[in-house]
Amino acid sequence: MTSVVSAQGRRRAGKRWAVLTLGRHPIGLLFTAPYAVFIVFVFAYPLGLAVWMSFHRYFFTAPGVSVSRPFVGLHNYALVLSDPAVRQSFVNIVIFLVINVPLTVALSLLLANALNSAIRFRTFFRVSYYVPYVTASVAVVGVWLFLFSSNGLVNNILGPLAPSPSWLINERLAMPSIAIYVTWKQLGFFILLYLAALQNVPKELYEAATVDGASKWRSFLSVTVPGVRPATTLVTLLAIITGANLFTEPYLLTNGGGPNGKSASPVLLMYQKGIEQGHPDVAAALGIILVIGVLIIASVVRGLERD
Repeated sequence: MTSVVSAQGRRRAGKRWAVLTLGRHPIGLLFTAPYAVFIVFVFAYPLGLAVWMSFHRYFFTAPGVSVSRPFVGLHNYALVLSDPAVRQSFVNIVIFLVINVPLTVALSLLLANALNSAIRFRTFFRVSYYVPYVTASVAVVGVWLFLFSSNGLVNNILGPLAPSPSWLINERLAMPSIAIYVTWKQLGFFILLYLAALQNVPKELYEAATVDGASKWRSFLSVTVPGVRPATTLVTLLAIITGANLFTEPYLLTNGGGPNGKSASPVLLMYQKGIEQGHPDVAAALGIILVIGVLIIASVVRGLERD
């Protein structure tokens, strides 16, 4: 009798262990395995390698060549933090985020709310806002250069009011110009996120606000804005992460971060130091600092949104 009870106890313990380790439906592991492998090889392994590189003297070699890569501790981080160009790139990205993130959140919410209403040519406007997002960056940059070059359409319209030097070669206006460009290009994606969120706001709340005598603007502030708050958090975080990874725009619009590094981003400097200058260890240290900074900012934003 005792042996039977102990055997049943072992079986129950085995089942509990299986549930804790494999879950109640182990077949789910089979379906998630491909994405888990993708995460490991595309994100986890490169991040781990970058951390390792940042603490070693690392350089590229020919395939099959074995060389010593000594541990250097925080030397690469000291080089990064003492580099004036790196400090300037972080100032640039802060300027970019201060302009881009509020503009992205405000414009995408306002336009999504307008496109969610019964207006004429609604489908046309939805497509119009989304086209720049799906268009190749090189093609869109060509249009932007045509508009904002020294002899571009915008300066010709402004005439004597046009800035000198022009927008993209002006140390004070280069990064704000890039921020506005990125806001315009990516607006369609964030509008779609808000349009999806607006479908979950109960129409009864708008009807109740109308009965109470609320204007459309008051209904927007009191019903729409709180109703899409989770989407606002998502849009804010995505805008911060996208801005922190800024590369293509300064590389193409300002010829690699000009003038005088006033539009260079940390990711652009990572490319220049790691690929062009052959210092991947320093570039890796810069990347780790950037990741930590983005995580801190994202955590603060998420905490503020919860409050």
